[in-house]
Amino acid sequence: MTPHARVRGLVLLVSLVAAVTAAVAPPAVAARSGPASFADFGCANPVNRVSQQLLPAAHPRAAVAATCFGRVRTASGAIGPRIMAGPVGLGPVQLQSAYKLAGLHANGRTVAIVDAYDDPNAESDLATYRTAYGLPACTTANGCFRKVNQNGAASPLPAGDYGWAEEISLDLDAVSATCPDCHILLVEASTPDTTPLMTAVDTAVRLGAVAVSNSYGGAEDSTILAADSHLNHPGVAITASSGDSGYGVSWPASSPYVTAVGGTTLTAAGNARGWNETVWSGAGSGCSAYEPKPSWQHDPGCAKRTVADVAADADPASGLGVYDTYNSCGTSALCDLLLGLGLGQGLDGWAQVGGTSLSSPIIASVYALAGNPVTAGSYPYSHTGSLFDVTSGSNGSCGGSYLCTGTAGYDGPTGFGTPNGLGGF
Repeated sequence: MTPHARVRGLVLLVSLVAAVTAAVAPPAVAARSGPASFADFGCANPVNRVSQQLLPAAHPRAAVAATCFGRVRTASGAIGPRIMAGPVGLGPVQLQSAYKLAGLHANGRTVAIVDAYDDPNAESDLATYRTAYGLPACTTANGCFRKVNQNGAASPLPAGDYGWAEEISLDLDAVSATCPDCHILLVEASTPDTTPLMTAVDTAVRLGAVAVSNSYGGAEDSTILAADSHLNHPGVAITASSGDSGYGVSWPASSPYVTAVGGTTLTAAGNARGWNETVWSGAGSGCSAYEPKPSWQHDPGCAKRTVADVAADADPASGLGVYDTYNSCGTSALCDLLLGLGLGQGLDGWAQVGGTSLSSPIIASVYALAGNPVTAGSYPYSHTGSLFDVTSGSNGSCGGSYLCTGTAGYDGPTGFGTPNGLGGF
């Protein structure tokens, strides 16, 4: 390389670092402003499991049974996540205010998070999140946090995955924001296939979780009926995300043994509640092609299981601030730029995140706060007066019916509504 070429390269690097440094230094709590776009986590992207490679993030998804349902805010026109210097989006105060949960306690009841692959930074990133919001420590040492493999052992853990680590961070932070005194059990499946994930669900219940969140899903097929037995845990709340692709059904949300959790757009408002919710356009909903209709579900438009049962915030435009540092390029302003350009995988700090991967752990945490034994998703159906009804918005085209359109009473995208305190759970 000639001296002139070296100088040009140094100037370019300095310019890039300066640009990204300016881009990632917002106020400590940033408001939503200007045009925004969103990208999914790429949980089924095999590149996420190639260690320390600076490779494009926009690869086709692998053919696996499930992918996570999380979406992260990007800078306008960018491919990858917008990394922030401090908390962004909604936090614990906002979520607890919106769903009337402030001051409530779970008294150490355990919410389990089931995901695939390992997030090596899960505990340290969780500590940073909780410190930023003044939440009590939740660590292995104090008994609040525990991470195990699908069989319940502390080792060996699965291989790391940058996309699933984003999902794990979202799940852990969502539980922390909704239920600060919940204990958290993270169960990591070896792969995102049905057998390992369902083994992990059984393990979560065996280890004492009162609620188990599953923020992932895949297309229905004839094999799901046999797998349903792993979701049938009377007395334990099993929640599942309804999906992020709009009108249409995924499993395990379609299982009659889970609470299927749809999604809303949550915004501050000048009404008595202080908040307004509409159907999030990305939330999944509809009629199962395989699953039988549970006895507690009576909507007329589906002969089989209808999705969803309830809902919570899922729109990444009104998403949760999440802290995650597991990525392919280290910790630097240059790494943040590479991530934003789609030349690296993972996160390097704070980002604003949504998807029904957010709504599922919120609802699991509400179940833990309520502390009631539950039978599948039936409890909200007999306590609809304790839910906020979501009556507007749509997630797709279904002839204008309730299956994809917010309406008074039951609708597909949001079920009977969102938490209004604990009475519905």
